[in-house]
Amino acid sequence: MALAYSDVTIVVDERDDLFYTRAALRAHRPEEGHITVQPTPASRSPAALAHDMLYALGKRLAPGPNTPDVWLDSVNTAWLAAAAWGAATGVRHVVVPRTHLLTIRRIDQLLVWREVTGVQLTLLWQKAPRWLPPALARVEHRISSREEFEALLAEPGPIPARPSFPPAPPTMTRPAVVAVGPGQSATRQPWGTRSASTRPGRRARPCSGAMATAQLVQAIPAIEIASEDAAVLAACAHPLIAGALSVLAFTQASLGSLRCTRDLDITGDVSTIKIHGFGHRHCPLYAVPAWARPLLAGARAHHRLTPHPLGESVFAPVLLAEARHLRAHAARLPRLGLSLPAGVLVP
Repeated sequence: MALAYSDVTIVVDERDDLFYTRAALRAHRPEEGHITVQPTPASRSPAALAHDMLYALGKRLAPGPNTPDVWLDSVNTAWLAAAAWGAATGVRHVVVPRTHLLTIRRIDQLLVWREVTGVQLTLLWQKAPRWLPPALARVEHRISSREEFEALLAEPGPIPARPSFPPAPPTMTRPAVVAVGPGQSATRQPWGTRSASTRPGRRARPCSGAMATAQLVQAIPAIEIASEDAAVLAACAHPLIAGALSVLAFTQASLGSLRCTRDLDITGDVSTIKIHGFGHRHCPLYAVPAWARPLLAGARAHHRLTPHPLGESVFAPVLLAEARHLRAHAARLPRLGLSLPAGVLVP
């Protein structure tokens, strides 16, 4: 028997029929927006279920007693990371077996996460329905057969909620010639890709975003990295860590440039990113390699899910207060040469 409320469906499997568990595990198809989260109710961490969600999304917390992912022990931080990855990867349907073993607090966390992400949520309650907590008992629609359960798992699910962000203000696009070094060709860049004036007493012209810049200049090809290193970056649990390190890896840009990276510096399709130089005198555009696009999408989704002033840096939280976590993750990728620059994040 199954009960549905809004986009939440509760499958009551009082006899603990192995069929339902097997069907739920087969429904794990991340590439299609379907994931199955297997909870670890024995864990005492308040963020344990969020960690299980991250694991189902293909993310791995760094191991060890002094793990750089210790900040993900915070409930809000961990669930925000899971929401960002869910939005970035287009998750539409989440199935959670053995929900009856979860505490009421963790069930509430899961329901709040569903409200944020807008996904369809199916919970397997493998216990008598009289033990359903109040949050799950307000259900009207019922599904009573295996066939209907399989049909539910086969549905594509709703279009997931997407974080919104105010559109970038219009920018000037009058071209300007930028000085180039030996062996490089002159590139015409729009006003806004560099400072209008660096003389004392005059404010720099606002720097245009990636979309406006891409209309006038060609993106610089990304630096190639080994597939093993790309896989390590892709498994980083926190979206800002994964996004920041990926940008450093394929651009070899300075950390100061990352401090200025705004939401509008990443194009809508996450194919290009704009990097800012000191005083915006030279702000090149880089092509984003395919492996890094989901990571930058996760960083941008994380930024959009939290309140920020327009124009604030996407990576500000990891470049300042939590810089030690970025340093620790960078040290895990010695071949990329990120350990040294990450070590001077804090002024």
